[in-house]
Amino acid sequence: MRIAFITVHGCPLRQAGSKDSGGMNIYILEMVKRLGARGVKVDVFTRHHDLLDPEIVTLTPGVRLVHLPAGPPSLDKNGVYELLPIFASQMRRFCIVNRLNYDLISTHYWLSGLVGMRLASEWAVPHVTSFHTMAEMKRRGRPEELEISQRDASESEIARSAASVIVWTEDEKEAVVDYCDVDSDNVSVIAPGVDLSRFRPMSQRYSRDYLGYGPEKNILFVGRLEPLKGVDNLFRAVASLENLKSITLSVVGGDGNSQEKRRLQALAKKMRLNQTVHFLGPIPQEELPIYYNAADVCVLPSYYESFGFAALEASACGKPVIASEVGGLRTIVNHGRTGFLVPPKRMDLIAERLCELLDDDLLRAQMGAAGRIRAESLGWDSSVDSLLRRFKELIPQTAESVISVVGG
Repeated sequence: MRIAFITVHGCPLRQAGSKDSGGMNIYILEMVKRLGARGVKVDVFTRHHDLLDPEIVTLTPGVRLVHLPAGPPSLDKNGVYELLPIFASQMRRFCIVNRLNYDLISTHYWLSGLVGMRLASEWAVPHVTSFHTMAEMKRRGRPEELEISQRDASESEIARSAASVIVWTEDEKEAVVDYCDVDSDNVSVIAPGVDLSRFRPMSQRYSRDYLGYGPEKNILFVGRLEPLKGVDNLFRAVASLENLKSITLSVVGGDGNSQEKRRLQALAKKMRLNQTVHFLGPIPQEELPIYYNAADVCVLPSYYESFGFAALEASACGKPVIASEVGGLRTIVNHGRTGFLVPPKRMDLIAERLCELLDDDLLRAQMGAAGRIRAESLGWDSSVDSLLRRFKELIPQTAESVISVVGG
């Protein structure tokens, strides 16, 4: 079996937590590596994001990342829409030159879905799509979210034309079925996972010493810095706590000088949190477990999360999680057992739960241990096995890459 993954704007090798890079990048990289380990040949097509990007990068045996030139490398994802015909043309060219045929196309995010929809039709192969986030779901969480005008109609068209839509939660499935008018049988819920060998409980004292932390209680946020993440609400919750000198808030993620980071820095200064909040920038995946283990509690105050990788990573490291009661976070955090769920925007309740956890060492330990047990049921192997079964269901039994893309 040979599969083409298309992720136009989200190169899986880019640092998660930086601009336009997050859970989707982690998901794609983990899934294709594990598909490769199961004997599937995978080519992952993405845009050049740096002039020094090599055209082909071998990720694991049988799995390649292909960088295609399509516009200036520095464009953000909303600037990519007009370049999709160029990207599709470059992908056709690459496949023709290298005499490549695929049994199935898997696309990620609506921009990639538009490319996959066209090529799957030309090549007469199944198209499986994953949106990761949807415009309608983001607006439900935060009505002021702005999207380019073509997104809503494009998501509906992609969902209706695809052989299958892969979603991460039942909430997302309901949204796809209702909003895009898709048959529920064509929508499969396959939750992502976590690397349980990487994200695991370690010595908190060692982790704190390694990072140079003091004796203060440490609150951790991990994610991109964008308004949808609700970090400003976390700041307001922390600002209301007593004895701030005994507390630190570590913010992991965000580009060096983004508009949102500048806004949050100004807000922290206005709230007199300069000595409490520490902006650490994006951290490589291999180093993140140390930050989770050095923390006392992880907080995700998002308005919307399609899944919530940081919540699962924190749980896998044995840390309690306080999270908004939205999207995938509701499937990860077991309220009252592995952490607490709070309604979005309720910084008063975030503050209450922070006080409860920071003041009770035993409760943190109990919830952290329960979180690890919960995470152990959500490893990547189960996720990739379910995805591979769905792929096989869609590929005709006689298909052995006999459809030629040459001239497509």
